[in-house]
Amino acid sequence: MGVTILLADDHHVVRQGLRSLLESEPGFAVLGEASNGSEAIQMVEKLHPHVVVLDLMMPVLNGLEVTRRVKDLTRVLILSMHADESYVLEALKNGAYGYLLKDSTATELVQAVRTVSMGQRYLGSPFSEETITSYLQRSRSTPQDPYDSLTPREREIMQLVVEGNSTNEISAILTISTRTVETHRANLMRKLKISSQVELIRYALKKGILPMED
Repeated sequence: MGVTILLADDHHVVRQGLRSLLESEPGFAVLGEASNGSEAIQMVEKLHPHVVVLDLMMPVLNGLEVTRRVKDLTRVLILSMHADESYVLEALKNGAYGYLLKDSTATELVQAVRTVSMGQRYLGSPFSEETITSYLQRSRSTPQDPYDSLTPREREIMQLVVEGNSTNEISAILTISTRTVETHRANLMRKLKISSQVELIRYALKKGILPMED
């Protein structure tokens, strides 16, 4: 049986390149492409791919949140430009099976997809198994992250807020009332013990919800 794949990246050219590369590999079939996090979740639920090759920084819902929501339905391979170990650890924490940098070779990408499809971990260079061990040790000794107490809707609204959307814009995107948006926003900031927009953006950068500036 072949390996079925969903590509999720907000850049069309990147998706085209990945599709061309992966479909040239015997036994691989790309079922579809998603351009944002919400679309990626819907397509996983509809297509049931073996593997999702997922960008970390996605609009509407980031790759970490997508991973959290689909980890029981498919296996996630994060393909990212971010080499910071904190991103890798967050991806693993949220249920990703693999993490690969976008400047990796085609051979390594194929190997990563094949490995992840078999339910095995894959970390591309410069990462190693020591990263997983380090994560496991930290997770046992670290208190629960307040972010984990947020509901899926609160995490969704948090991303839209830090991306710069107004209450009215979020209301239109999610088709909910402005009052509901404001309630969720107040709740998430209370849970995170954050009192300002600047603090929320800093927190989002730290969590990998927004990309850090080079």
